[in-house]
Amino acid sequence: MITKASLNDISGLNILINSAYRGETSKKGWTTEANLLEGSRTDAAELAEILENPKNTLLKYTDQGVIIGTVLLIEKETQLYLGMLTVSPELQNSGLGKKLLQAAENHALALGLNRIVMTVISVRAELIAWYERQGYVDTGAREAFPLIHAEGIIGGQALEFMVLEKRIS
Repeated sequence: MITKASLNDISGLNILINSAYRGETSKKGWTTEANLLEGSRTDAAELAEILENPKNTLLKYTDQGVIIGTVLLIEKETQLYLGMLTVSPELQNSGLGKKLLQAAENHALALGLNRIVMTVISVRAELIAWYERQGYVDTGAREAFPLIHAEGIIGGQALEFMVLEKRIS
């Protein structure tokens, strides 16, 4: 079931998001950043800040009371920003990500927005290809990659975000 997350969900969200993006557990899935970045992806303070902002909606996908997926949606003027799309590493490739993307599209339309944008680390070719199969296109825009929670970049390679967009109706 996909519902809106609340402050009561912070612990479960924090565990899920960090386990899916970084560290050894993330390597069970195909969307890991563990080969690129060290450190955590988020923390409880950031999640509380996200949840307390009225422009943000953090959707959670639960199964028997356990959070197994999430997506952050931020209302930005004429578009919806999508971030932190997360599926438990053990459940990746099961269609949960597509269901969360559909929920994001429904949310955008309910807000009267017909564009969803996101940023993806530009060297993550497999992930970018997945988003492209879902209808997202490279806008050509690039943004600097911030090391907010990461302790460092593995291999010292320069990282940047590419901006993807999908028009919906």
